[in-house]
Amino acid sequence: MMRADLGKEPEQVSAMFDRVAARYDRTNTVLSVGNAPLWRVATTRAVAPKAGERILDVAAGTGTSSASLAKSGASVVAADFSPGMIEVGRRRQAQVPNLVFVEADATKLPFGDDEFDAVTISFGLRNVNDPKKALAEFFRVTKPGGRLVVCEFSHPPVGVVRAGYHAYQRYVMPSLVKLSSSNDDAYEYLNESINAWPDQRALAAWIREAGYTDVAWRNLTLGVVALHRGRKPAA
Repeated sequence: MMRADLGKEPEQVSAMFDRVAARYDRTNTVLSVGNAPLWRVATTRAVAPKAGERILDVAAGTGTSSASLAKSGASVVAADFSPGMIEVGRRRQAQVPNLVFVEADATKLPFGDDEFDAVTISFGLRNVNDPKKALAEFFRVTKPGGRLVVCEFSHPPVGVVRAGYHAYQRYVMPSLVKLSSSNDDAYEYLNESINAWPDQRALAAWIREAGYTDVAWRNLTLGVVALHRGRKPAA
């Protein structure tokens, strides 16, 4: 569910993502200036899926990241709150036998305790109405000794990079959205949610607060995106 401080009800946001589902992957590639596939590769490597494991991919959208994880032979559950995204994902990933789609709220996951060897979410945590509650749910469903990987837009630590990124958001992105997307409002929301999101250190603190240990992050694309990792204590 989306954060209420950005002025949209969960039902509005779900409908918004339903409308952009068909062009979602293409638009993301355009707006990321081709970096989206590289971020996906980095996330998959961080999750390090293995055959026989069970992995939960939250806010999976059309399942592009989930399919990447499933190539390892792991059993992957792609969870998303948008029925439209799930419909497109099931159609596009129909050839992946070890991937299933589930409609789910990140703050109230329909799974039991300690079910997954790894939980991951890419570019979705900032869109949750209560991110801390979602992290607590991720911790609940992660097996002891299991891992969490969060890939999310963040804040470039270098001032000149940060200024350039903000200029891109303000002047370039709107034009690209008009060329590649059928819904300008969805990507106006994207910018708002990115700018309202906490920095790398604050997100790491939230992950520790949820109960994960060995929390660390590394910046991708000069800090435009940050990859956070943590592990659920084995005992």
